[in-house]
Amino acid sequence: MSTEARPLVRTAHERPVATTARSRGQPPSSPLEEFEQLYLRNVDVLMGYFARRCRDPQTVADLTSETFVRAVDGFAGFDPRRGSDRAWLFGIAARVFARHCEQSASSKDAVARLGGHRPLDEDEIEELAERVDAEREGVALMRRCEQLPPVERAAIELVDLEGLTPKEAALALGVSRVALRTRLSRARSRLRKEQHRNE
Repeated sequence: MSTEARPLVRTAHERPVATTARSRGQPPSSPLEEFEQLYLRNVDVLMGYFARRCRDPQTVADLTSETFVRAVDGFAGFDPRRGSDRAWLFGIAARVFARHCEQSASSKDAVARLGGHRPLDEDEIEELAERVDAEREGVALMRRCEQLPPVERAAIELVDLEGLTPKEAALALGVSRVALRTRLSRARSRLRKEQHRNE
């Protein structure tokens, strides 16, 4: 990850007052301000997404930061008519996490990857550790979903945990709305049956 990515997670806590004022309803006057508002609306949600998958606060911060770095690179091509910015970001986050898993499994470029990380200070680690702990309920649901096919599991997470509409979740997963609704219905039905068996 490049060094330009480093400040993104930190800016959620250190943003200037003027930025906060702009994020409260005033329309952005530039693409940079528009992206800044997108970041402020979604950074906590994406941290939660990664916190359900990773126990290490540093990894959560790095994956969140990498997602926004990729989003900055592709922001000029983002079309809000195709879906919400949150759905678009979750599509990016899913690819970032898949790449992270591949790299972790192969351990090829471990030294190179670690060389680009900005170590978190103690306050940031504590805050992210609290965030990871807060996501335990979501982790428990994701564990119950482990037997589900990956797309059904992702549909449950995006719709039931993250609050995306089925249309937005379909966009994030790259499937049709009909396919998403079918998989979501199947997944919920399987989870209900499992719950009844366990009671």
